[in-house]
Amino acid sequence: MALDKPYADIPGTTIFDADMARIGFHINQFSMSLMKAENRESFIADERAYLDEWPMTEDQKQAVLDRDYNRMMSLGGNVYFLAKIFSTDGISFQQAAASMTGMTQPEYAQMMLDGGRSPEGNRYKNEQGKGKV
Repeated sequence: MALDKPYADIPGTTIFDADMARIGFHINQFSMSLMKAENRESFIADERAYLDEWPMTEDQKQAVLDRDYNRMMSLGGNVYFLAKIFSTDGISFQQAAASMTGMTQPEYAQMMLDGGRSPEGNRYKNEQGKGKV
């Protein structure tokens, strides 16, 4: 990474910045290709063959095959682009977000209705235990 990034030490948080955009360029372009019906059909018919048309890393391709959205994000995927994958699978944004948090969809929906997740444990590592947010 090109610059010192103080935000890189927030537990459980992947920041999508210019470096991540560069790393994830092809996984994000693949995701966006799924906006076209013919591309969705090709992907559904043979996921591996369709992925092999893209110059993604093997780790990125495997994350897509595994539908491991957290891994895709750690490899440069942007959640708004990745939404095209879970939409292709017939999964709502809320269902996908729930899977990324380890919650069921009803648990996730209730957590959001209750005001979202607590910031406790999600501060910079050097700030944890210091006061309230």
